[in-house]
Amino acid sequence: MEEAEAIDFCALERELQAAVAADEKYQRENDAKFRAVHQKVASYEEFRDIVLASHLKPLEKKDKMGKKKNLLWNSYATQAKCKQDGEMELAQGWDGLPETSADFYRYWRRCLKSGQERYRFLCQLGGEPLGRIFQAEVGFGLLGEFLVVLAEHICGADRAAVLQILQGLCGTKRFGLNVALLSQGEKDSCRDLFGKLQHMGRIRGAEDLPEGPAEAGAAALQEERNKAERETHLNGSGQRQKAADRLIQELVKCYCVS
Repeated sequence: MEEAEAIDFCALERELQAAVAADEKYQRENDAKFRAVHQKVASYEEFRDIVLASHLKPLEKKDKMGKKKNLLWNSYATQAKCKQDGEMELAQGWDGLPETSADFYRYWRRCLKSGQERYRFLCQLGGEPLGRIFQAEVGFGLLGEFLVVLAEHICGADRAAVLQILQGLCGTKRFGLNVALLSQGEKDSCRDLFGKLQHMGRIRGAEDLPEGPAEAGAAALQEERNKAERETHLNGSGQRQKAADRLIQELVKCYCVS
């Protein structure tokens, strides 16, 4: 009993360190965003570069190479390199799903190399877990990457899953700011994605239409037997289609699709 109730302090410490690192990263990038807006940068690419380089610090006098010393000008890169082998081994053997934004970001960047892999991973994870992982804020640049991947690989069978993903993301904090910071290419992908979703809905509605009259004879009896079932199916699918159409219209507003 005592063994079952024992507290894993190592796991708690790792979780705490990950939470502190994620919070520091969030605060650092958030400050960089406000600095970039205050500086009135000329382009989105310049804005992104400022945020991505927010962890870098200018050299001081004591950092000059007057003597041969092993100085670390980028401690974050050095730490990442030292831990790379262990983390990569852990990520490649990881058969679960991420529970924190730091886990997600590491897995997304290091283990998912193709757009198809990233698309299947998003569909597997689902909209509700994504919204929970990024409830504080979607990491800088990730929303645009999500939209590009979804637009390039969406298929009719995944329409409901993609809608849930879009719905889960738009419930995160600072979502409006993330949408405003999308590049033109990412906005085009977002527009293309919603166009495909609407087109898939029209095709699905056409497939649910009743078939033509059955041939005379034995087919007429079969038609009578299936009439009630067909009407029930059409009513149910019609209600689902209307609900999906309403959801798409709401998401179009959230994602500022013109």
